[in-house]
Amino acid sequence: MDRVTWRTRVLSNHLNQPSWSSNPLSPNPCLGFSPPELSEPFEFDTKEMRKLLDAHNLEDRDWLFGLMKQSKLFNPREAGGRVFIAPDYNQSMEQQRQMTMKRIAYLLDRGVFKGWLTDKGVDAELRKFAFFEVIGIFDHSLAVKLGVHFFLWGGAIQFFGTKRHHDKWLSDTENYTIKGCFAMSELGHGSNVRGIETVTTYDSSSGEFVINTPCESAQKYWIGGAANHATHTIVFSQLSISGNNQGVHALIAQIRDENGNVCPGVRIADCGHKIGLNGVDNGRIWFDNIRIPRENLLNSVADVSPDGKYLSAIKDPDQRFAAFMAPLTSGRVTIAVSSIYSSQISLAIAIRYSLTRRAFSVTPNGPEVLLLDYPSHQQRLLPLLAKTYAMTFASNYLKMIYVKRTPESSKTIHVVSSAFKAIHTWHNMRTLQECREACGGQGIKTENRVGHFKGEFDVQSTFEGDNNVLMQQVSKALLAEYIATQKRGKPFKALGLEHMNKPCPVIPSQLTSSTLQCSQFQMDAFCLRERDLLNRFAMEVSQRQKQGESKEYSIILSYQLAGDLGRAFADRSILQTFIDAEAALPAGSLKNVLALLRSMYALICLEEDAAFLRYGYLSTDNVAAVRKEVSRLCGELRPHALALVSSFGIPDAFLSPIAFNWIDSNSWSSVEQH
Repeated sequence: MDRVTWRTRVLSNHLNQPSWSSNPLSPNPCLGFSPPELSEPFEFDTKEMRKLLDAHNLEDRDWLFGLMKQSKLFNPREAGGRVFIAPDYNQSMEQQRQMTMKRIAYLLDRGVFKGWLTDKGVDAELRKFAFFEVIGIFDHSLAVKLGVHFFLWGGAIQFFGTKRHHDKWLSDTENYTIKGCFAMSELGHGSNVRGIETVTTYDSSSGEFVINTPCESAQKYWIGGAANHATHTIVFSQLSISGNNQGVHALIAQIRDENGNVCPGVRIADCGHKIGLNGVDNGRIWFDNIRIPRENLLNSVADVSPDGKYLSAIKDPDQRFAAFMAPLTSGRVTIAVSSIYSSQISLAIAIRYSLTRRAFSVTPNGPEVLLLDYPSHQQRLLPLLAKTYAMTFASNYLKMIYVKRTPESSKTIHVVSSAFKAIHTWHNMRTLQECREACGGQGIKTENRVGHFKGEFDVQSTFEGDNNVLMQQVSKALLAEYIATQKRGKPFKALGLEHMNKPCPVIPSQLTSSTLQCSQFQMDAFCLRERDLLNRFAMEVSQRQKQGESKEYSIILSYQLAGDLGRAFADRSILQTFIDAEAALPAGSLKNVLALLRSMYALICLEEDAAFLRYGYLSTDNVAAVRKEVSRLCGELRPHALALVSSFGIPDAFLSPIAFNWIDSNSWSSVEQH
């Protein structure tokens, strides 16, 4: 059919519409859906790739996916001949909160949370992570609500408490006899936990602590679960003993009785409607000199004797505060991981859509071209896909060092989790925006998930630590390691900085394609950037101190280098996890496609970070060579795109209608069915 005839038929269809009442519209003969699987052969085993990506508890994950598909509580909806499982975001805030609790009850009754707080060991923790990740794929509100209850409230009791707290609270938390929340953030203080203004004093005559909100800026704010459901909370406050402020401590306080009534001396208000996560009842709390038993102080770090003496084996206030903060790492771990599953979902939807949606033809009488066959569309999505693979391996590494943690590894876990949480969540928001745009108007529809995810996941950039603050913490930790190593006069042996013990890498003046795809070159480039930025950062801070500035203020003034260094550390760490995952595979198709993805990840980082050009690590000619290679890699990855997103192992029901037959799901017959 020539183009004139084709256009005539299209115009005729528009002008000669049959009566809707007698002749339901049929699909336009000019358009048809063809499953991408028919034309996109898989050149590697997607099941084996999924094993690499999910890494653990695949059967448990699939069981939970199936469990959710069985219940109408998870809002099954038919579209285009398929059933999709996703929350109904058209519900009111109150309805979404009610559904969150109903879903928790359903999962509780079926044993999903068994052992989340009472079982010990690596296997138990990995099983919990797997279930939590699957729940987050369905609904971020449900995951956050559970995260507050189990990881924050429950985790605080586990790590800050001692046996008396474990025996009294953990089992009741696991079976939801009590519902916990976590009152750390205040109206006036978020990231600066040391500055919180809630005050707790001790009354030795009654053996009770007295918690008070002394001013409006001290009200607890954004407390998940507080507005409607929580019965108890962990209260973080300044502990004043005999007029001496001992710093921030954590205590258990009841805020509602068994009938759901707010306790005397406690005032609670709703934070209101949000841009996302409206299935979570965030609230504000004021304490009006409420009294709690002395035993409710979580006392693994410090205690108060019955007669009012402050007791702690850690005498230094800074070290004591660090001990209180260390167990909160689990929150950053789960956020870093969940953000990457969000990226996986959005990329699976956008790439599947781009393999069936056509636009424009490049020859007079030729067919319209698939979106993903446009080099510009490949450039939009495939580098993000490579980054998502890289960060999936990084997430698995982070989980493993967390579940196998020791006191000696706490600093490494803190630094790595801070870096990955920031980089992963920033990446996720960028990925969601690009995928939304890549889906055109369909990306706006809530049922297609991608656009709505932006509001749901935006909060990850600031909760459990503002990303920019976390990156400054990373740079401060690297600086501290640098200074300590210089003082010792011994080699680096922590935080992956061992590469600084070797001679400084040299970048070739001319970069060929084979060099650019070499993992050694890629790691050399990343290490060169990191070591130079660390040296520059240390020198700049030192110079400012010599000019009379304090060390802390010198670091603040050096924020630009601190930000560059934090990213350099994260990128190098992520690349290392990718290289390790690739190295563990035998030669074959799986290893080959991972090599392409690893190269894409490394080179897109080289292209996008101005530091490589700003500080002269790459010449302008080399930057041009990198950009050209990225474009070439897009073409090499294009045939694998469907297989790569299929390897995520996300069931079809948890994607969206535009990932499949988007013509049928938008047909007139679909309107009549609803």
